[in-house]
Amino acid sequence: MKLLIKNGTFIDPVCGIGGVMDILVEDGIIVVIGNRLEDPEAQILDASGLCVCAGLIDMHVHLRDPGLTYKEDILTGSAAAARGGFTSIACMPNTKPAIDCPEQVRYVLDKASENCGVRVWPIGALSMGEKGETMTDARALKEAGAVAISDDGVPVMNANLMRDALMRAHRNKLTVLSHCEDDNMVRGRGVNEGRVSRQLGLPGRPAIAEELMVMRDAMLAEETRTAVHICHVSTANSVNIIRQFKRKGVQITCETCPQYFTLTHEEILRQGTLAKVNPPLRATKDKEGILAGLKDGTIDCIVTDHAPHSAEEKAKPLPEAPAGMIGLETSLGLALTYLYHTGLMSLSDIIQKMTINPAKILGIRKGFLALGASADITIFDPDEHWTVDPDQFASKARNTPFAGMELQGKVKYTIVGGKIIYQDR
Repeated sequence: MKLLIKNGTFIDPVCGIGGVMDILVEDGIIVVIGNRLEDPEAQILDASGLCVCAGLIDMHVHLRDPGLTYKEDILTGSAAAARGGFTSIACMPNTKPAIDCPEQVRYVLDKASENCGVRVWPIGALSMGEKGETMTDARALKEAGAVAISDDGVPVMNANLMRDALMRAHRNKLTVLSHCEDDNMVRGRGVNEGRVSRQLGLPGRPAIAEELMVMRDAMLAEETRTAVHICHVSTANSVNIIRQFKRKGVQITCETCPQYFTLTHEEILRQGTLAKVNPPLRATKDKEGILAGLKDGTIDCIVTDHAPHSAEEKAKPLPEAPAGMIGLETSLGLALTYLYHTGLMSLSDIIQKMTINPAKILGIRKGFLALGASADITIFDPDEHWTVDPDQFASKARNTPFAGMELQGKVKYTIVGGKIIYQDR
């Protein structure tokens, strides 16, 4: 089977290929990159006026499978990913039961192989049951197919356990993804501490609860000389801490999500539980700090932290409703609208944070376009305007604060292994 993508504008931060190019794919592999390519046996995909890049990678997704499939499952989450231009997603282990043993890793891989199209990379739990007490068997998880370990959703409060996890993960060539919050300072608090929490009369979730743990894990990475990745950075001071440790040569990387560079805690007053996320939306100065960290490269990745919940759950009062929003189907549009079309970042820099950077952190050979590489490709129109309509989503969930928002930049095709798995019609 052959596929010939013609006349697309290459966005390739890895090899530096630019301009209008053609790609010939045969049996799922890129075999030729050039100009004016022809092949009478190939299916033609005309990408004139569109951008072509390596398939997007989201290294922070909650698929809720096993155990919470009324919210989402591997197949519906993968379909949502395809609509968002993602060819690879890494799923977090806070399921029921947690993905803390080889059997659960294999469950994810087996279900993902059931024709979902998108590549699913399991992340194993750092501690058994994500209870923060006993370390999981990192080697066994990796041998089963896990690409990283994390207790995401649950802070690892035991510093000795985190230190041990970093060293064990390093020996097994796994990345540790850290959810940085001091649980004692945030438990039962769903809104950022500040003017909005005071106006609502709710106990606030202080920014320093995140920053203390970012500092702790950065210091542990420095002391152990091993790598740590900080999840969903949301405060300006967290960015400053990570920037300082990077300058010292410490192996620390981090990510943020579109909600932290587009919204502030004021959104809680407008949309209530739809704007309740973990960590919470912060103040304007924090949003500005996130934007600065994206621009100067301190923040390595843009992820979604796709967190589906049912309508019934999100309809609960603000203190009781679960935190989280879905993001797979809006992520690229938000990044293009708020980062590219504002002039803050180039297309190449945005795509780097959504392809090769997460691939390197997870240690997977994806995120680049080159001869001999698997044809995982995203094609998008950087200028098309569209309105977010959750009723059209492939996800089971609808919990997004971006409903009704007009975005500029839309996914047109998602291709995995040379097969078109999503086409915008």
